[in-house]
Amino acid sequence: MMLSPAPDLPQLLSLPAALAQARDVVAGQIDLALAGTSGPLADAMRYAVAGGKGLRGFLVLESARLHGFAPCLAAPAAAAIEALHAYSLVHDDLPCMDDDAMRRGQPTVHVKWDEATAVLAGDALQTLGFELICRTGCSDPGRVDLIASLARAAGLRGMVGGQAADIAAQTAAMPLTLTQITTLQAGKTGALITWSAMAGARMARAETAPLRAYGDALGLAFQIADDVLDVEGDAASMGKAVGKDAQAGKATFVSLLGPDEAKRRAEELVVMACAALSAYGNEAETLREAARFVIARRN
Repeated sequence: MMLSPAPDLPQLLSLPAALAQARDVVAGQIDLALAGTSGPLADAMRYAVAGGKGLRGFLVLESARLHGFAPCLAAPAAAAIEALHAYSLVHDDLPCMDDDAMRRGQPTVHVKWDEATAVLAGDALQTLGFELICRTGCSDPGRVDLIASLARAAGLRGMVGGQAADIAAQTAAMPLTLTQITTLQAGKTGALITWSAMAGARMARAETAPLRAYGDALGLAFQIADDVLDVEGDAASMGKAVGKDAQAGKATFVSLLGPDEAKRRAEELVVMACAALSAYGNEAETLREAARFVIARRN
């Protein structure tokens, strides 16, 4: 199993350029996958995937680059994770879940269309994600590993399980502890981020431990930054409502630690994420930039 980067790696880009590339790659793959489709459901799917930072797709492309894969080979997997992420947002925004009217500065899918269309668009984006992974340019064992690991990361033991725990916590007699919140968010937010960071190693059938450690730390830092922004951010910059956690009385990293201590914890996690990439040397610098970006962002 290979740990060090492959020789003759594709070009290393700055973080802004790499994020822009990821967004373009994902948009192209989604357009290709939905070519020839029309009607409200297809329109809602395209709408749900549009916008956003493209962080998860970027992580797939960059981890693949570290293992010698050109963007065109990793593009389907990058689009797959963004489709899965979009599905989760569409469903999270529903009245039966978080009941949000705005996402990425635009009306949420159930507001723009209706609840049934939002449910079905989310369902279709989820299945589209697995269809896309089957087109990834790696060996058959690599594709099977990507499919199986994404199913786990997105399901009961990952994102969906974390979302269920978050909903249950809102009506629990006692607020969650810091350990419980960390476990919950490792599933709800972190599982797809960690999967994205590990995708390139899985494609190459390489050692995954460094990128798993990076992804775990990055995902938790990302969530802490989200909790801080829910307190300190504004709706115009965020593109969605803020202050909802406090209104709902939810236990978050900020409510338990306070803003300053939460920010310090996020900074520690960024240091951990960067250190996990030591085996990749300077070729992992864009991933390090990404770790610093997630706690400096304003949306």
